[in-house]
Amino acid sequence: MTQTASSTSTGRTFLLEPATALSGTVRVPGDKSMSHRSIMFGGIAHGVTEVQGFLEGEDSLHTLEAFQAMGVRIERGGAGEVTLYGQGVEALSAPTAPIYLGNSGTGMRLLTGLLAGMNIPATLTGDDSLTGRPMRRIVDPLSRMGASILTADNGTPPLIIQKAGSLNGIEYTCPMASAQVKSAVLLAGLHASGTTTVHEPAITRDHTERMLRGFGVEVEVDGLTASIRGGQSLTATSLTVPGDISSSAFFLVGASMTPGSKLVLTGVGMNPSRTGVIDILRLMGANIRISNERLTGGEPVADLEVEGTRLKGIHVPEELVSLAIDEFPALFVAAAAAEGETIVTGAEELRVKETDRIQVMADGLRALGGDISDTPDGAIIRGKRLTGGTADSCGDHRTAMSFSMASLICDGPITVLDCDNVNTSFPGFVQIAGDAGLHITESRGAAGA
Repeated sequence: MTQTASSTSTGRTFLLEPATALSGTVRVPGDKSMSHRSIMFGGIAHGVTEVQGFLEGEDSLHTLEAFQAMGVRIERGGAGEVTLYGQGVEALSAPTAPIYLGNSGTGMRLLTGLLAGMNIPATLTGDDSLTGRPMRRIVDPLSRMGASILTADNGTPPLIIQKAGSLNGIEYTCPMASAQVKSAVLLAGLHASGTTTVHEPAITRDHTERMLRGFGVEVEVDGLTASIRGGQSLTATSLTVPGDISSSAFFLVGASMTPGSKLVLTGVGMNPSRTGVIDILRLMGANIRISNERLTGGEPVADLEVEGTRLKGIHVPEELVSLAIDEFPALFVAAAAAEGETIVTGAEELRVKETDRIQVMADGLRALGGDISDTPDGAIIRGKRLTGGTADSCGDHRTAMSFSMASLICDGPITVLDCDNVNTSFPGFVQIAGDAGLHITESRGAAGA
């Protein structure tokens, strides 16, 4: 799937004047990956689950609405407060209408595994971006377990989960490093007979394994292998969702690459399967200090103190790619600011995210005056000051926010097109970024390049 920069867009547009530094204290919204899982697991658990720090973004709210549609009583309290009154799997009913998941690949893939395992028929659909994303990567292993799932002809959504017999546990080797694939298979295995085992080619985020344990489920992990025994039930719990390190990444990059910046990010989730962005920035010379380390709901959390400096180009170690896969749009901007050349390889998974993120970032940075060559599995980026111009995010929340941070290394104004989906992961981004030092406003309606 290739998307390139276009000349016009409608909807939400970010307008940025050149900025020089970021400062102050920032608290980013709750982790999106964990917010999805808190609703899914609380929705099938026995008892009352209380969630603090829930991300009230569009993606997470679609997952919440899906469980309401299946009969789960869910109450919303203050900001980020959600209470789920779970009555176990047996209390769920098949939704009477298609479940719309917006832009959320995580929501669709994990929910498919969960519903297939519970033998609940449903149709899952989403926006134009989601309905173009590959789903055979989960449908194939789930079918091997005995599930019946229909896709469009090219293996994309909508996904139609049909009633089938009980699923059987399998041993599955993932052809790609994907936490979503691993999680879909493990969640199906939760209600399959026997044991389900997933082998991965590289480390991926382990929020599913950690949170299931928090709900009383036994999950065995040995290196790159995770196993779950079928027939286990979940017990309600209370949990706090930490700040999303993927949302923090934009500010980590912005502050790291601009001398004079001094920024503190508070309450950031530091799951070791998610901290690749910090490791990569430090290899580039970033000054990031980790402080106030603690545990919240079984997940490590810390504050991050960043002082700006001049970064240097590197060849990003491939073993860190899967630990920072969602953060690469921001890291491309860091590379554009660095002295010398940065080479990214082994990141072909970026081409099947909400957009082809390699292509969108390459096209956008070139439109802003950057020197970048895209490759099948990454890019070669030569650092230089940007001149400004118009970058099309192609409806991808992470590319939109990354192009916004580019205004810190740009001599002229930047227009970022098609920014509506920023609300999927980071509601309030414009206000928070502006308070930290970006000169950012937004407009609605058509904008030309």
